[in-house]
Amino acid sequence: MDPETRSVIEHKAHEKPREMADIEAAMTRFQGEASRREDAFQKSVEQHKDHHKVLERKFDEMFKKVKENPDMPAPIRDIDWD
Repeated sequence: MDPETRSVIEHKAHEKPREMADIEAAMTRFQGEASRREDAFQKSVEQHKDHHKVLERKFDEMFKKVKENPDMPAPIRDIDWD
């Protein structure tokens, strides 16, 4: 930058450093990412199975409460506040 003219005199583009030094390192990283993706997928599947059980349990508990006290008012939903 030239302070008098307030213009760029010289510009050098940013050079991005190479992430991988050689093809073997790139292949090792790629194979490691595949196993991480598979682990993340399996974890997601397990959470989905557990989520179904949790929702079923919540429903059973609420159903039991309603059976014990049929005069209980309905829960207030977010849309009911409008």
